[in-house]
Amino acid sequence: MRTNRLGSTGLIVSELCLGSMTFGDNGGRFSAVAGLDQAASTALVKQAVDAGINFIDTANIYSEGRSEQFVGQALKDLGLARHEIVIATKALGPMGKGPNDAGMSRQHLLAQIDASLSRLGLDHVDLYQIHGWDPLTPIEEALRTLDDIVRSGRARYIGVSNWAAWQIVKALGISERLGLEKFASLQAYYTLVGRDLEREIVPMLVSEGVGLMVWSPLAGGLLSGKYRRSDEGKNEGEGRRAVFDFPPVDANRAYNLIDAMDVMAKAKGCTVAQVALAWLLYQPTVSTVIVGAKRADQLADNIGACDVTLSADDMAQLEGLSALPREYPGWMLGMQSGYRGSAAAPRRVAE
Repeated sequence: MRTNRLGSTGLIVSELCLGSMTFGDNGGRFSAVAGLDQAASTALVKQAVDAGINFIDTANIYSEGRSEQFVGQALKDLGLARHEIVIATKALGPMGKGPNDAGMSRQHLLAQIDASLSRLGLDHVDLYQIHGWDPLTPIEEALRTLDDIVRSGRARYIGVSNWAAWQIVKALGISERLGLEKFASLQAYYTLVGRDLEREIVPMLVSEGVGLMVWSPLAGGLLSGKYRRSDEGKNEGEGRRAVFDFPPVDANRAYNLIDAMDVMAKAKGCTVAQVALAWLLYQPTVSTVIVGAKRADQLADNIGACDVTLSADDMAQLEGLSALPREYPGWMLGMQSGYRGSAAAPRRVAE
């Protein structure tokens, strides 16, 4: 298992991260994703750690806290050394029915970090993330709160999920101006059939040294190899896409990619899912790819992607089939950048 830095921090994480949304089952919007009991959850944690994964991601809202409980119990039952496992959790979503039981307000975040630590059975998490955007709370309030959480020792690093590029840059600027802890990472949706973040977010991440944690790398199972163009429009077959069609994708582009990856996978002796995951592992801005599973064979298949090699021709074919339509101002920036591209002298190259 290869490792990467989390953004520009000194924290080293495995290139695959075990996602725990499948742990527990208390109903709710994402009940189709969850369903594992403690024993099954612990077995997946052991399998992941044995394969070299040192990073586990959870959230307070997953199965209404049961996911965090199961992660914490698995660490205890397996006797895993705390310093060898990187634990990330998140807060934002509703954890009650009151008006202050959601969001990124000071009141909510301080309450939720303590609740998460209690469920996990830990005195700190390695990465504490805001799970989305709260339009009511000032960014400065959330950042000061996260800084307090880090300074108190309850978290080592902070991150964010599902924010726009301008929101992250604004937050980074506020943190720098006020001397607060900065976001180390962004957790975002990124797949061959969903490359939208390449327009604004990826360039921003590279510029600011923020790491990328990829969620739903198989587009909710669409790139697992279970689905084919002949199945389009049918609510049948194995997999959660059959009952929970999320994230949204361009179906025609997706099936063109699946057809190409199927041929590629057969030639390499691997699976369609492994090709899709391997493409992400080749992206330089990606710190880690979050993989979730309900069964041991699913997790083993995902882990196998680390051994898949994609050639320059493979990458070019996948890039061509999944390329985003050209959009302003991107095409204008590309055209005008040539005005100065050749003005500087070439860099020295070691011989």
